[in-house]
Amino acid sequence: MVPERVLFQDLDGEGVLLDLATETYYGLDDVGTRIWSVLTAAPTIEVGLASLIAEYAVAEDVLRRDVASLVGSLLERGLVEIQGA
Repeated sequence: MVPERVLFQDLDGEGVLLDLATETYYGLDDVGTRIWSVLTAAPTIEVGLASLIAEYAVAEDVLRRDVASLVGSLLERGLVEIQGA
């Protein structure tokens, strides 16, 4: 879940997140932006991962590791929150 204080803007395929509480920007490259778009639209991370696995020609374990790394970084900065099942 994206907190209300976090804004996202896609700028020609690259994403920028702004935390209004800290006035801090966080940039995403084109792949990070795609991951963000898929995961924030999916009902669960697993559904989003399945969509990304179908989209990218990459081993599932590599994609899971990369997504976990991105989500961990976003969590650490307070830019996303994980909701319980």
